[in-house]
Amino acid sequence: MINTARLHSDLSRLGRETAMMSATIQTLSSEELAADSLCEGWSRAHVIAHLASNGRSLVKLVDWATSGEPQKLYASQDARNAEIDQLAALPREELLAAFDESATYFAQECERLAGELAVEEVDLHGKIIPATSIVALRIAEVVIHHHDLDTAWTIEEADPVSQENAVEAAVRTMRVKDAPGMTLRSEEGDEWVIGDGSLTVRADRAGLVEWLARENDRYIEADGPIPQLPTW
Repeated sequence: MINTARLHSDLSRLGRETAMMSATIQTLSSEELAADSLCEGWSRAHVIAHLASNGRSLVKLVDWATSGEPQKLYASQDARNAEIDQLAALPREELLAAFDESATYFAQECERLAGELAVEEVDLHGKIIPATSIVALRIAEVVIHHHDLDTAWTIEEADPVSQENAVEAAVRTMRVKDAPGMTLRSEEGDEWVIGDGSLTVRADRAGLVEWLARENDRYIEADGPIPQLPTW
């Protein structure tokens, strides 16, 4: 069960993070959208297209949580990639509109999460997600990919709880991909264990996100050699 007050708090925070990203992409010209992002092989337009696609596909997790019927987010990885490529190729105004429309649709559909849920957990590409954390998952997607646009905005400007959501999402991925054993400790007082937890790694939440998501270890301190991470 998700508390209505918590749901609306999460949706409010999602709205704030989404509005900041929307403001950023509105400043980008068509040429700037075509430039590389921090996601290897993706332009900025691809990052925005991914979030436009992601907002609609994650609604299927809402369907799963409320109905109890398992859902597949995409027919295949190829279908997902084709949809992102198609969206990324749209004219600037159409791409930006697709981002905003998808974000609005996701937020509206999440209102269905209030109250009793049919299942406690859903599966996202092998990662088990509490049904109560679907909004937090989308927040993580937004703030990580806002950072990926490689503009003046960085993950440090995200809400502290949104940064926590982003680390949790990255940790789930690291666990599924069998990352080296680590205990992550944030300056804010959080702790996450991956594998056997043998190596202690420290940074603030923003620094942990940069490292786990994009292998930027500039803020990382560890009790041994900093390990090579699996790619996303």
